[in-house]
Amino acid sequence: MDTRALPAAAELCRDYDLLPQNGHIVCAVSGGADSVCLLHWLNSRRGQYGFRLTAAHYNHGLRGEESNRDEAFVRSFLSKCCPDVPLVVGSGDVAAQAARDKAGIEETAREMRYAFLRHTARSVGADVIATAHNANDNAETILLHLIRGSGLQGLTGIAPKRGDLIRPLLTTERSAIEAYLRIYGLPHVEDSSNGDERFARNRVRRQLMPLLRQMQPQFLSHMTHTARLLEQDEAYLTGQATQLLSPVHPIPGGLWTDAAPIAAQPDALAARMVRILLHEVNKDGGKCSAPHLRAIVSLCRGADPSAQLSLPDGLVARRVYDRLELVQPDPQDLPAPCQLPLPGELTLPRGTIRAEQTVYDGSPQTPCSFFLSCVQTQQGLIVRSRLTGDTLARPNRVRRTLKKILIDEKIPSHTRNLLPVLDCRGRVAAVAGLGPDADFLAVPGEPCWHIVCTPQ
Repeated sequence: MDTRALPAAAELCRDYDLLPQNGHIVCAVSGGADSVCLLHWLNSRRGQYGFRLTAAHYNHGLRGEESNRDEAFVRSFLSKCCPDVPLVVGSGDVAAQAARDKAGIEETAREMRYAFLRHTARSVGADVIATAHNANDNAETILLHLIRGSGLQGLTGIAPKRGDLIRPLLTTERSAIEAYLRIYGLPHVEDSSNGDERFARNRVRRQLMPLLRQMQPQFLSHMTHTARLLEQDEAYLTGQATQLLSPVHPIPGGLWTDAAPIAAQPDALAARMVRILLHEVNKDGGKCSAPHLRAIVSLCRGADPSAQLSLPDGLVARRVYDRLELVQPDPQDLPAPCQLPLPGELTLPRGTIRAEQTVYDGSPQTPCSFFLSCVQTQQGLIVRSRLTGDTLARPNRVRRTLKKILIDEKIPSHTRNLLPVLDCRGRVAAVAGLGPDADFLAVPGEPCWHIVCTPQ
């Protein structure tokens, strides 16, 4: 086997079409052995594929002078070993950002690093971003998922290609990477934090992995093969789940779809259907875990037509009768009770209410356009939210509580307090979207207020 060619990487790139013909790749370079190998190997493939290559280094500022040493090394390496590859360097105060977000250092560092890489890719017009995850990294990830508890998706490990990210070295073992560096005489730097066994990944790498290799020398290749088999199973199940979903409809802040198809499927497919929807709302699926997926499936199977649950990142899953909605709730609410200008217009967070004086000519009274008697409303109209005990007698119908009317009309529970109520002397004169109360209707030939409610 020609170690210099990194055959596993070449095969993976062919199988997954990772390298864009005549395209542009941004290669993340930390200065460690893996990223140095990846940059050098990609640079050697430029003639074959015709792609352009840009290197990108992010200084997290977490290890003081060592972080600055890494940046200086990467600059020096590019100038000596890949002088025609442009380098983009970024930096950020990860510790300060983590404190502001009340998040972990590792998670914040990852988010800031990938944000920098994507910004760099956009600025240079790159097609993809290459990172140097290798077969050892993948095995460690799978073991960590297994230890912590995981479904099939977690046991597939790191994806060779996901969106704009590619991992050409994912099936290449670290021993092959080290051999490549020796053959070409390529220097690299070591991250001192890799030896810190306070981190779970380092304990897996330094304690568990050697034991598994001792038990089975081919452990890494077997793990890589198993991961690819599980990936195929996961892809098939996800494809089936995609076909079973009803059409997805956008709404402000999210989407909705029919709950019944999700409720009808076995857990293995129902959970994947929910995960697909979460990716529609948030490209990376947000921070929802298996318990969240199960809770949303239970929501779809439940009998409560107004049930809802809170999810990470401020997302809300709710039943609206036969629908499942996944939304970022709009925090806007009706303001405190306020006077409706007569004549005039009142702007609310979710629309407007306009009043014009005219003489009633018998035009139809509709839910959003109606005519109220000037005599009956001479003390003015207050716009407010609904109150307990409110009643409404719509034209040619019996008087009923507003609560029962809203339920019968299947107005979603989360929007009921947002319906503007027109109050006259403590009584409901009209409700935007439902129409006027019979006691306040104008009669033909009588001066009236023409009220037009326009939702946003």
